[in-house]
Amino acid sequence: MIGALTLDQLRVLVAIDEAGSFSAAGRRLRRVQSAISHAVQGLEDSQGVQLFDRSTRTPRFTDAGRALVAQARQVLRQAERFERTAQDIAAGMEPELSLAMDSFVPSPPVIQALALLQSEFPNLAVTLFTEGMGSAERRVRDGSATIGLCALLPSVAQDLQAMPLTQITMVPVVAPSHPLAQETGPITRDLLQDQVQLILTDPQQRPGPRFSVVSTRVWRFVDIARRLEFLLAGFGWGTMPRHLVQAHLDAGALVPLRIEDPGVLPPSIGLFAIHDRIHPLGLGARRLLVALQEQPWPRPT
Repeated sequence: MIGALTLDQLRVLVAIDEAGSFSAAGRRLRRVQSAISHAVQGLEDSQGVQLFDRSTRTPRFTDAGRALVAQARQVLRQAERFERTAQDIAAGMEPELSLAMDSFVPSPPVIQALALLQSEFPNLAVTLFTEGMGSAERRVRDGSATIGLCALLPSVAQDLQAMPLTQITMVPVVAPSHPLAQETGPITRDLLQDQVQLILTDPQQRPGPRFSVVSTRVWRFVDIARRLEFLLAGFGWGTMPRHLVQAHLDAGALVPLRIEDPGVLPPSIGLFAIHDRIHPLGLGARRLLVALQEQPWPRPT
């Protein structure tokens, strides 16, 4: 019966297994052997199962006992985690921390910040969402994420606290086989309008910033990696974060376009860590924000 089961009984059972005998378990737990025997007998009686074969001088685990001592270890580990988590929450730690990041956000700084958080707060449950453009901001607004990593224009940030992390350099690219790659001079808006433009879009199609959409023919992508595949295949032109395409530029698989019109090509876009202004952040979220600020983010080039 679960009502008669105690953690102390399980602790005794595990101690016997690890120490090798009732007497050795007693020494480990600083109890007399009769107390160990009493705890075992109480566990057997309450659960209706024989844990030890006592036909020999030294009791040995039965098959049932061997199976149950493994489960006892799991229960004790969970109980210890329960206790540590409760202590952390009492000290100001949130029960769970959720982080959402848009697909263009560089991964290495986020990985390093999360690794640091995990090392300092190993009992904190962390959930990560990596989705398309606009998803991080939306999750922070609807409460399903505590912190979001995204591009955010000041005009739409009135209800959010936004902490700048870096500026992401954007570069317009095409495959070498694309007609725009053959242009030798500055590429004008008129030339761009006649070509298919591959853009990232919010999967929920909310009104919001449209980063340099100038073509009359547009292919929309939610996944930035899939958009890159189509750029490499020569299906159109698009503006990509430099950190995601630099290797392809170096290899000649993509070529940069010479666009001098700042209205078409902003030199960079801001990357922010955002959270709700109203609800106070827990200890883990505050530490994660500091860790994110400390990371070596890519700088504009």
